[in-house]
Amino acid sequence: MKLRFLFAAAALAAWPGVLHTQDGAPASPVEALTDAFSAACRQKAAEFAGSLPEESATAYRNLPAARQNDLMQRLTRINGEGKPLRSTAVDGSSVLRCSTPSETTELRLGKERIHGNLAFVSVAVTGGRTADFGLVREGSSWRLLSLGLLMLNIPEIAKQWAVEEVVAREIRAVGFLRQIAAAAETYQKGFGVFPERLAQLGPPATQLGASPDAADLIDSELAAGTKENYRFQFRSFSSSLNPEEHYEILATPIEYGPGGKRSFFLDSSGVLRGGDKHGASATVSDPRVSEIVVKQPE
Repeated sequence: MKLRFLFAAAALAAWPGVLHTQDGAPASPVEALTDAFSAACRQKAAEFAGSLPEESATAYRNLPAARQNDLMQRLTRINGEGKPLRSTAVDGSSVLRCSTPSETTELRLGKERIHGNLAFVSVAVTGGRTADFGLVREGSSWRLLSLGLLMLNIPEIAKQWAVEEVVAREIRAVGFLRQIAAAAETYQKGFGVFPERLAQLGPPATQLGASPDAADLIDSELAAGTKENYRFQFRSFSSSLNPEEHYEILATPIEYGPGGKRSFFLDSSGVLRGGDKHGASATVSDPRVSEIVVKQPE
């Protein structure tokens, strides 16, 4: 399941007219929604977590900070920290704005509709689109539950993001393989042979300039053999069956699982091979990996 929002949302800061219960919780769904989107607009992750049901709040707090911010920005459609403001329209409805120096998102909140422990607040975005925000009562508090028909299920969202991050890391690993291969080809054209070690493709330690020992064709991190949770190995050789010098490059996840699942193999032929090797190295015997699968996203 992928996180999809039907429209952009923004919210307001607390204001003197908002009523709260004795324990500080918003007294109505509209006020709870106001607090939730105010926190999202101001990029206050701890406050925003308090607006979610318990299970989702726990999963949200366990997300990396960048993912926490990403979720809040998806709600507000504002990049970075904004300023939440509230005004009242002529018809008496609340208008919520989330503003930065470069952009503003505006919404108009309708009246809440309460059905037992569930409540819905219709919100109209400037331009005419509308959707219902769903809230659920937990104790004396109203918690943000859904956007339109989409359940705001943070545990499932976190799982989806984790899968996407693994795939993105694998894509970058293949990009680094191709970068090493291109550097090796350039090295061979310049010095007549392929390098024996990956480090020979890296930058020189001094200002003396490029040399066979430090050709300055890849960055120091990649030349050291590890980057973004992948270990890279390079070797060049010839054999009686293939007297022409050629090379092989391996990319293997250092932390199998969250850090990457697929191992990759690339040689002088330019054919990419590999698969889920459970942390072992890929070989020339592994199946080809489709370039469509590892294509960089546009």
